[in-house]
Amino acid sequence: MIVTITMNPSIDISYPLAILQLDTVNRLSTVSKTAGGKGLNVTRVLKQLGHEVIASGLLGGYIGEGIKTELETAGIAQQFSPIAGNTRNCIAILHEGHQTEILESGPVISADEAEQFLELLDSLIEKADVLTISGSLPQGLPADFYVEIIKRSNLANKPVVLDCSGEALQQVLESSHKPYLIKPNREELSDLIGQPMENKASIKAALQTNLFAGIEWVIVSLGAHGAIAKHHNTFYQVTIPKIDVVNPVGSGDSTIAGFAAAIAEQATAEELLKMGNTLGMLNAQEQTTGAVNLANYQSLFQQIQLTKF
Repeated sequence: MIVTITMNPSIDISYPLAILQLDTVNRLSTVSKTAGGKGLNVTRVLKQLGHEVIASGLLGGYIGEGIKTELETAGIAQQFSPIAGNTRNCIAILHEGHQTEILESGPVISADEAEQFLELLDSLIEKADVLTISGSLPQGLPADFYVEIIKRSNLANKPVVLDCSGEALQQVLESSHKPYLIKPNREELSDLIGQPMENKASIKAALQTNLFAGIEWVIVSLGAHGAIAKHHNTFYQVTIPKIDVVNPVGSGDSTIAGFAAAIAEQATAEELLKMGNTLGMLNAQEQTTGAVNLANYQSLFQQIQLTKF
């Protein structure tokens, strides 16, 4: 069983416009509305892989009910903790080759709502083989809230795959409670270290600092250039084949799904790296976020090259 945690989900709304006209009415006939949030993308891919998965986090209001309904229709198991506020919308306006995003911050979470979620979490940890935590924290939760989730998971010896950035990630790295795997990208790593990551040597040096001590896997995403990974004291350069990208949104989440699945399956280090990166590429080849065509899985899997350095 894999438990995916999305603390700040949303309805993702896409408005495709040939031209965005300011200070007037824009009408369109096609609108895409999807239950969103990084953790829900992870959930969808795990479902397609055939893994038993439960989606959890916080949901509230009529938007939260809409997300529940969409997940039920997709046959995805869920155990969300209720909140009084209304779950947020996130809007992307696609116009003239650009993407303009309007992202609501979401509801403010009370201390009682936070505690209620943690009580639910304890019951989910008992069932879980692996937990994933994805995305931002909503307002009202302390910046170290993910530390508490990891602490409780570690006490039960359940590995946590963490995909977040900013202050929430900084709090985790400075804590004594460590996730099993994290996946910053090059820019996020640069922000953490305070200097540019110009090549694999600089990335390797950064990952050898005390900031990442105690984390079994640190995998730095390089987009189309693959990844640099640290597993204990072994470093890998991951080289991926060139693909035709249709929609890269959600590829990082699909990669996380692959890592979580590999951990649950007790895969080798090499298999973990290949599974995650294969699923990330498969998502990028699809128009739908959080979707993969597994018919192409083996072909891409076999083209990934791993080099220790």
